[in-house]
Amino acid sequence: MALALLNRVKGWRAEICAPDAIVTSMNGVEVRTQQPLEWAAQADVVLVGSGARRLEVANDAALMARIRLDPARQLIGSQCSGALILGALGLVGDMPVCTDRTSQPMAIAAGLRVLEAPFVARGNVASAGGCMAAHYLAAWAIARGAGVEAARSVIDYVAPVGEKAETVARVMAVIAPFVADVPQAA
Repeated sequence: MALALLNRVKGWRAEICAPDAIVTSMNGVEVRTQQPLEWAAQADVVLVGSGARRLEVANDAALMARIRLDPARQLIGSQCSGALILGALGLVGDMPVCTDRTSQPMAIAAGLRVLEAPFVARGNVASAGGCMAAHYLAAWAIARGAGVEAARSVIDYVAPVGEKAETVARVMAVIAPFVADVPQAA
């Protein structure tokens, strides 16, 4: 979902990168990756998704060594169990994370402080909890990278018919504290 939202920003091109050419979702959907895992080091925005192999990945030193991220230069976010990956990479520090209910015990066992909220960010690092929180993560990345009006426009475009105003208002209210330094439209 976040990929589809990011790709609605004019001039942006979001791609899936992974350790293999084809990865299988936890629901059995095969996804062809566009870039190798190492490509994440070049990206302006990196959003780490969730997955059934979350602990296996976070504990795989060789695989984790292939991921080079720089929060001074990149916007970096996680969704659900992706917080375990950010934690394993040392990108979370003392920041609380958001995750889904299934991943919450694993995140706590990994030493992460879990926040009971759909979204949190500190600087260039963010996390969202719950599959339907993807729009918060994407809206934050868009607002930080392309401006608040771009985020508002993308969310309006994808919001359910008859619920557009409420959806845009809710999403923008959730991310507002984390994009307060981003210029608003005049």
